[in-house]
Amino acid sequence: MTEIAPRSPEDKKSARRAADTYFVAWEKRTALVKNGLAEERAASDVKTIKLRALRLAKEAADREASRIAIKKRVLADEQKSARRGSK
Repeated sequence: MTEIAPRSPEDKKSARRAADTYFVAWEKRTALVKNGLAEERAASDVKTIKLRALRLAKEAADREASRIAIKKRVLADEQKSARRGSK
């Protein structure tokens, strides 16, 4: 078996510095990805809210148009009935 020589304090410092550099870079990349995902989620939420508001407005306009169409139909039927009754 080969024996491993104990490391000098300088080797330990160098190894620690290299590891710290690696982990700091990893943490920065992780934070960047998390921030990007958060921005994407926020943009998606804004888009969803906007689309929901548009859908609700369209549904309200459709209900109003339907209500007006029914009212016109009822008035037309009443007018036809009134004309038939007066003849």
